Amino acid sequence: MRFDLTDLGLFRHVVEAGSITRGAERSHLALAAASTRIRNMELALGADLLVRGRQGVTPTQAGRTLLAHARTILAQTERLREDLGPYARGLAGQVRVLSNTNALTEFLPETLSTFLAENPDISVDLEERLSDEIVGLIAEGDADIGIVAGTVDHGGLHTFPFRSDRFVLVVARHHPLASRSRIGFAEVLDYDMVGLDRASALQRFLADKASRIGKPLRLRVQLRSFDAICRLVECNVGVGIVPETTARRTSKASAITPVPLTDAWALRELTICVRDTKTMPPYARQLVDHLRASA
Repeated sequence: MRFDLTDLGLFRHVVEAGSITRGAERSHLALAAASTRIRNMELALGADLLVRGRQGVTPTQAGRTLLAHARTILAQTERLREDLGPYARGLAGQVRVLSNTNALTEFLPETLSTFLAENPDISVDLEERLSDEIVGLIAEGDADIGIVAGTVDHGGLHTFPFRSDRFVLVVARHHPLASRSRIGFAEVLDYDMVGLDRASALQRFLADKASRIGKPLRLRVQLRSFDAICRLVECNVGVGIVPETTARRTSKASAITPVPLTDAWALRELTICVRDTKTMPPYARQLVDHLRASA
């Protein structure tokens, strides 16, 4: 049984269109060629893939199974094409970087922009993850560089200091908590909150901390950035937890007040982690050196 990508793409189009004719058009194939390909697939498999009727075609159980695999293979092929695209454009290489929320939003944009400007032949694939997830993925070789909180166990990875920051509570200037000199996260959970999207690494981290305390996060609204959180906190929608660097920057133009958190996890010593700089591609080592220099 041998199906090529054209066969799989054609079959997907035929099923989604409900017609061999329209599937052939979407695949830019002549109807006769498309019909022959479908029939050859059925002969190679030894089973019918489509039920043909006056209203069009529908997949058999074998066809539905093939469709699921075809979609997966075609999606993986598209990802492969995207990953290899930089090389086709003459780039020296692509560096895959995983970062926690804090570093991703507060420190990496400026640092990466200067690196990319200085190295037009290198591209960076950046993804947000939880720190403990990042350590595991770096150890397994799924990424080149990780930026994590210094509190996680780095295992046998090579690490370098990157930046320091801490999470603080931000409240509207006239909120009852604005006069507090410090506060614990457990007490924060008694108030309505403004947070990041549920898929964000930080929001998952805070949800886990709340679960361990035994209280839910009372999220009123979820946003995509720390700056947006500060804007809604200013409008007294709820309280928020953001990096101190964000709070300090936005408080200059917003009526918000930062309140230090007493929890040990609030202090964030950010760390660069890699498997082994000696075995990294030269362009990945360049980025590690740039990150260390920016620290």
